[in-house]
Amino acid sequence: MRTHKDHYINGQWVPATGSSLLPVTNPATDEIIAEVGAGSADDVDRAVAAARAAFDSWAATPMSERARYLGAIAQGLTERADELAEVISSEMGSPLSFARAAQVPLPINSFAQSATIVTEFEFEQSYRGSTIVREPYGVIGAITPWNYPLHQIALKAAYGMAAGNTVVVKPSENTPLNAIILAEIVEAAGLPAGVFNVVFGTGPEVGEAIASHPDVDLVSFTGSTRAGRRVSELASGTVKRVSLELGGKSPNILLDDADLNAAVPAAVQAAMINSGQTCSALTRLLVPRAKLAEVEGIAKAVTESITVGDPTDETTVLGPLSSRTQQERVLGYIRKGIDEGARVVTGGQTEPAEGGGAYVSPTVFSDVTPEMTIHREEIFGPVLAIEPYDTEEEAVAIANDTIYGLAGGVWSGSTERAQQVARKIRAGQIAVNDAGMNLDAPFGGYKQSGIGREAGQFGLEEFLEVKSIQG
Repeated sequence: MRTHKDHYINGQWVPATGSSLLPVTNPATDEIIAEVGAGSADDVDRAVAAARAAFDSWAATPMSERARYLGAIAQGLTERADELAEVISSEMGSPLSFARAAQVPLPINSFAQSATIVTEFEFEQSYRGSTIVREPYGVIGAITPWNYPLHQIALKAAYGMAAGNTVVVKPSENTPLNAIILAEIVEAAGLPAGVFNVVFGTGPEVGEAIASHPDVDLVSFTGSTRAGRRVSELASGTVKRVSLELGGKSPNILLDDADLNAAVPAAVQAAMINSGQTCSALTRLLVPRAKLAEVEGIAKAVTESITVGDPTDETTVLGPLSSRTQQERVLGYIRKGIDEGARVVTGGQTEPAEGGGAYVSPTVFSDVTPEMTIHREEIFGPVLAIEPYDTEEEAVAIANDTIYGLAGGVWSGSTERAQQVARKIRAGQIAVNDAGMNLDAPFGGYKQSGIGREAGQFGLEEFLEVKSIQG
């Protein structure tokens, strides 16, 4: 078991001010694989002071030089990609195959693309006699989750630093090990001291200290809507900017002319990706009532073909959930779905299986109605809710009947028709006929799915203030 007691502050590894350690558990085996030092508000103070001291110099660093550092970090991540995939798999349960395909390539893309975008971006422009200048905020506090742990750090740190900000990161206490490797890569890249800092710890201790810190200029948070509300409350004390990427309950509409043999397998995959632990997973499948039985049959066959098991096995498609706590949460939602009258098409596990690991069998419900909890609340597990509708207008109404608005999907034999329906869905990112994911398109939500956008040019702009100069 590895013990790591230090935080990365001001370009060096420094001991935590306290002596408490946080365990890191492999959710596939229930084995404690590491311990990290639990940070405190004092550790946050040190990291923020280092970031503040480094800001002026970093903000004045030429764009080409910032891009060089970011590119070096992307290269370092590439060189340690296999190690990172193994670490992420061990600390959050992602199958190695998925970690190699997504968990590591996504953050590499963020650092590489931010390096390119910052050199092409217009930081000054003329507008009706004024000069409009875009400038960095200052110190960015980045509070990140466990489901795509390195990717979420990269979306904030890469674009934040590209814009000229300095960064203090609090990775999830469940998945801190990838952040240790990232800090080692940052150090090897020679990034100036204080530009990138990492403080390990819990949300109530370190996260709240960052959100409320008077010298943090912007807080970028990814996590649950409940926690996002708390971050906003704390940030309001100093009226700092907040960027929030929160929960989702995203609809996937199959129109009556959709090719079900193409759409339904893709829809199951869109719900189950990363064991359903994806904020933008399309977890509500809206289907014409006349085609309900056909959709259920295809969904059942596809779901039952999914291999659930050891994340280190190359044939595994779904690993365990991230923790026993998450397992119990998801099983509770499955029990509630059954109790409220939803019909189990396949799966339906309601208790932990014998043996180790936080596993939950992929589950498909049908006859789900808007009154049911599994229609309304984010489950964050491998659970798909099939919801029948009678008209296209009703499908759109059901799709929008949610407090969330992160993502959505539409399937149709006509791309034009699908796009017309997509424009009616109140969400930040809509896939038409399973269009490939654009990693640099703006990502973020409507309603209680958050505030702001991540990735690409819009991700860079999220970390820039706007100033107008007259004359």
